[in-house]
Amino acid sequence: MRIGLLGTGPWAEMAHAPALSEHRELDFVGVWGRRTDAAEALAERHGTRAYEDVDALLAEVDAVAIALPPSVQAPLAARAAQAGCHLLLDKPLAAGVEEGRAVVEAAGEAGVASVVFFTARFQNTTEAWITEQAALDGWFTGRAEWLGSVFTGDSPFADSPWRREKGGLWDVGPHALSVLLPVLGDVERVAAAARGPKDTVHLILQHIGGASSTLTLSLTAPPAAAGATVELRGKAGAAVLPASAEGPVPALIRAADALLAAARTGRPHPCDAAFGLRVTEILVAAEAQLTEPH
Repeated sequence: MRIGLLGTGPWAEMAHAPALSEHRELDFVGVWGRRTDAAEALAERHGTRAYEDVDALLAEVDAVAIALPPSVQAPLAARAAQAGCHLLLDKPLAAGVEEGRAVVEAAGEAGVASVVFFTARFQNTTEAWITEQAALDGWFTGRAEWLGSVFTGDSPFADSPWRREKGGLWDVGPHALSVLLPVLGDVERVAAAARGPKDTVHLILQHIGGASSTLTLSLTAPPAAAGATVELRGKAGAAVLPASAEGPVPALIRAADALLAAARTGRPHPCDAAFGLRVTEILVAAEAQLTEPH
């Protein structure tokens, strides 16, 4: 499959470009970015070509991987789908529901496959744990704490404007939801949302199966306090999400595998654009509660 990369930032450099280069079933055709010099530098490092015109790249590939802010990703993803390209997307899918729905509709109308890269869903250890817990009945409640130190530690994403604007809810919130939803079921209602220190938010969710969950999300935790924890409690007892030492490149290679399989079989992947849209809808509902006057 011929694939192009849209984006040249830290995530494109450390995850997407290496994964596309290493994948044995992908032909990494080229890179487009909003900064031509960055696209040229990234393309040179990976032995491919930089494109100044995004439509020229779309015309020469079967698929695109996108590593761009959500407000930029969504319209480009819809444009790529309309050009007949399968979509390897990043989370969050979009910065709003309408933009996300446009991606889903464009992919559906064009008959192209889509996969959204929720990291934990493509790491071997964590995905196996999620599958195991989802097969069990009787979960009563879940707790997720996803605490980053992007703006308090030494992070390559410290200068990310969209992360500064949207905070932990939109950056690490999708990770937590990608783990909880397959196990506890879709969210019926955002029961409560409250702000904590800096960008930290606390959510209480009610799930359609009757379970509830709480989420604490932040990008400004002290470095010594950063980390991700998910704990489930129910009839089977307690289960804790295992840590994964696997980096993003192997996981992204498996996400590309999933896109190839979906494109070949026509069967949607569980982490397709429609799932990405559902996560976006939950984030928007939570954000609305956070901005309501009390």
